[in-house]
Amino acid sequence: MAQVEKLSSSKCFEGYVCRYSHVSSSLGNLEAKFSVYWPPTTKVATEKQPILYWLSGLTCTDENMMMKAGAQRICSELGLILVCPDTSPRGSGIPGEDDAYDFGTGAGFYVNATTPGYSQYYRMFDYVTKELPQVMENNFGVKSSKKSIFGHSMGGHGALICSLKLPGEYCSVSAFAPISNPVQCDWGKKAFGGYLGAENKESWRDYDATELVKKGCRFPKEILIDQGTEDNFYKQKQLLPENFQQACQSTGQPVELRYQEGYDHSYYFIATFIEDHIRFHAKALLS
Repeated sequence: MAQVEKLSSSKCFEGYVCRYSHVSSSLGNLEAKFSVYWPPTTKVATEKQPILYWLSGLTCTDENMMMKAGAQRICSELGLILVCPDTSPRGSGIPGEDDAYDFGTGAGFYVNATTPGYSQYYRMFDYVTKELPQVMENNFGVKSSKKSIFGHSMGGHGALICSLKLPGEYCSVSAFAPISNPVQCDWGKKAFGGYLGAENKESWRDYDATELVKKGCRFPKEILIDQGTEDNFYKQKQLLPENFQQACQSTGQPVELRYQEGYDHSYYFIATFIEDHIRFHAKALLS
């Protein structure tokens, strides 16, 4: 059983934001860090509290959400545990790992890599969906039967593919400005080529939310997506939420895509609508 080390603890809205580290078997026995907001345990017994998993975007760590989104207040009110993993393994020593912001360190894309070198360490899909929930249960007694997932940008992509590939694992899913069709955008082509192989493009579809829906994958409930209209990455066709919406509409997958006028890609956008998303998840988690 992976043992966790507490790195820090800060009181926040009568609960605590804690940061932890552990040795991750999914990530080649590298150290992995994750942050947790523990709401006041007087409201609900800890072992019965549902969990919200948040996946962050390119260049982020486990700390961005906790510091910038303002999610703790509503999680405290509702009694939800918020768990934020890092965005990639760190320190593997693979040549070129730190050369670019959109590949390697800080850019794991929540896939299980298959290319030489990366396949040993870059297995973020398994880390998020298997190892981290087990770490939470083994070390803190938190049950994994009530959990939901959401994320931003690259992390929105991660949340969508996790929920579509494992539809029975999550009670709800939502995303802020997700990379919705990575096989069709420069970010995705670069990441998938490096992690899955440039000549193995058919395997890319297994980590693309739009392609998964086209292939028949379904999440049993409505998916919520917010997209800012002044998001430069949206304008540059890196995100392509319209492709995901079209695939959902043509296959019967329920989705609500909300275009938020004037908002960009930043955490100001996330902070504005974070309460909407958490309450959306609470309806599924607390029913």
